[in-house]
Amino acid sequence: MYCKKECIAMLLAGGQGSRLYELTQQTAKPAVTFGGKYKIIDFPLSNCINSGIDTVGVLTQYQPLALNEYVGNGAPWDLDRSRGGLTVLPPYMGSRRSDWYKGTANAIYQNINFIKQYSPDYVLILSGDHIYRMDYSLMLKQHKETGAACTIATISVPMEEASRFGICNTNPDGSIYEFEEKPKVPKNNQASMGIYIFSADVLIKYLEIDEADEKSQNDFGKNIIPNLLANGEKVYAYRFNDYWKDVGTITSLWEANMDLLGEKATINLSQRSFRILSRNVARAPQHIGANARISNSLISEGCEINGVVINSVLSGGVIVEEGAVVRNSVIMEDVHICKGASVDYAIIDSDSVICEGAKIGREDAGKNDIKVIAKGSEVK
Repeated sequence: MYCKKECIAMLLAGGQGSRLYELTQQTAKPAVTFGGKYKIIDFPLSNCINSGIDTVGVLTQYQPLALNEYVGNGAPWDLDRSRGGLTVLPPYMGSRRSDWYKGTANAIYQNINFIKQYSPDYVLILSGDHIYRMDYSLMLKQHKETGAACTIATISVPMEEASRFGICNTNPDGSIYEFEEKPKVPKNNQASMGIYIFSADVLIKYLEIDEADEKSQNDFGKNIIPNLLANGEKVYAYRFNDYWKDVGTITSLWEANMDLLGEKATINLSQRSFRILSRNVARAPQHIGANARISNSLISEGCEINGVVINSVLSGGVIVEEGAVVRNSVIMEDVHICKGASVDYAIIDSDSVICEGAKIGREDAGKNDIKVIAKGSEVK
């Protein structure tokens, strides 16, 4: 039996993540490792439970096996509830037809019955590929106070990057009068974060209208939001002023990992009052050898370090042999870097072996020349 919920979350986690190349050949983007011990999806799931939202539908599609296994019944995020909790929602065959999710709006439309069974007043729409810590209850509070049909979370981005985002043009009171999807000449730099709160009846109404339009691309930014504005619905921006990163490219994923390092780190994962939760495999403590040298790096459990690690993020079980050097890199689970090998400005996916004397990347490279090694590779 289902119980009524004030607000439920729908987490879009089915994207292919093609711009992450080898990292998403076998893995859905939300299941990619981040920060040594997390997966990208840990952030929106942790945000939900920290915001008092205990009912989350996770919409999967591309390479779902690892992601489905990882989220399981939601227990690591306290979402293993008998009423609500976490539910994985793949595309499925209905009585009339079956189809892959055709766009973000269509994905939610295909799961309208999941929404209706909880009779929510509000629905929170999230993306599964962003790194940030956010209290959604504050956004919901504003949504109620303004009487909005839809509230869009926005963040200031550099003006030269604004054309990559959906841009919200607002009135002084925060109401949105125009939404431009990736405009060539943006009017401001308030970018949509892909986080929406809808009044549930409005969401269902506009999803049904959108589905009936054969010309629609079934997308929130391209179709649903412009339709709301065209029909005079109240749409407001909720300005977010903390750390947020879309890690949809190799460069942005590398940058977000580097943002964890040093005295000037821009994201703090150890904040106890708003913890980022994850499903972690228990490992032995790190072992740092007598001749190891580590500088400005994150070293996870189970690592064995006998070489040099500088300005890098190492996930669990990584071995760096004596004489090996790792600089400005992100190394995922159970990678073995043999003696005499050097790794510079690289992201190395899990279970790879970098053989003795192998060289990856250049010490004088930068964030725009990141080398990527696919999962399970052996580099001679």
